[in-house]
Amino acid sequence: MLRLSKKLLFALEAVVDIAHNGGAEPVQSKEITRRQGIPQRYLEQVMQQLVHAEILEGVRGPRGGYRLARERRKITIGDIARVVRAMEKTDDPMADPAGSDLGHKVVRPVWQDIQDELMERLDGITVADLCQRAVEQGIRSEAMTRMDFSI
Repeated sequence: MLRLSKKLLFALEAVVDIAHNGGAEPVQSKEITRRQGIPQRYLEQVMQQLVHAEILEGVRGPRGGYRLARERRKITIGDIARVVRAMEKTDDPMADPAGSDLGHKVVRPVWQDIQDELMERLDGITVADLCQRAVEQGIRSEAMTRMDFSI
């Protein structure tokens, strides 16, 4: 079952931060922590899972960090939500065999339909969409301020 948790919010903010502020260079986790205020202990844990799921790519070395593993228009909020949901490993009440006929045949199917609709909606929103919203809200990209157009 999908729920809005701190981990999910932090994962979304981190990925959008990388997409919005990352240029040619990888984005270091300390930069994300500075900009977004995400505690380092949460960030590193979720970043590794996002690398494992091929949403992010980890770059080693002194100038290393993270970058998107795919184009931002090909990463959805649903992709990120699934990674975090797998990390949280909470029991899914829908899978609990206990309950009444009313619960199993009426309430749970309605709830499952709602969950399916939510995931479908999340799969329709890309990281590129969120970056566009950031631009519309006047949130400046640090990548744009670092660009050097001199020849």
